[in-house]
Amino acid sequence: MFKHARSPFLTAIAFCTLLIVGCKKNHDMDMTMKMDSPYMKIMMDMMTKMDAQAKTQDPDHDYSSQMVMHHEAAILMAQEELRTGTNQEMKTTAQTIITKQQAEITQFNAFIGGHAPQQPLVPQFNQTQKANMDKMMVNSEKRTITGRADYDFAQLMIDHHQAAIDNSEALLVSGRSTTTRTMAQTIIADQRQEIAALQNWLTRN
Repeated sequence: MFKHARSPFLTAIAFCTLLIVGCKKNHDMDMTMKMDSPYMKIMMDMMTKMDAQAKTQDPDHDYSSQMVMHHEAAILMAQEELRTGTNQEMKTTAQTIITKQQAEITQFNAFIGGHAPQQPLVPQFNQTQKANMDKMMVNSEKRTITGRADYDFAQLMIDHHQAAIDNSEALLVSGRSTTTRTMAQTIIADQRQEIAALQNWLTRN
């Protein structure tokens, strides 16, 4: 009698054990996919470089120098899509990103070369930039990496673009240069449009 009474209990324990093992296996597989993703690797390398870059606490200067690194990472991601992707729409998007952001890097470098950091210093801007970048990585790490180059490029580029928008909006609050403010407005408009197109593509694929 006792033996039969505990059978459902043992069955439940076995089921829960299998469920836990299955969940852990899925989690480990998801983490492996993230670590193996070339797009995630590019973003993590970008974060390391941006964190290590010396800050002047002048919003216009630091926005420009950080945006150069941010754009360089976007270009590397787009080049990876051109190399491994198969969807023509995404490959066209990747080429557009490369063309636009290479031109903007040239503009940012020209600004940095002719701009001396100015007073008063605004350390809060750097804190906001860092918070925006950390939020980007949190959102990216929540994504399910599929191993499909086109799909992963689209979903991670949305997060990457959103960080650029967030930092550009922060620049519009703290920046003092007409040059950087104009560039920030252009980036916000362009990348909002690109995010909408990427989201539309994801819903169809």
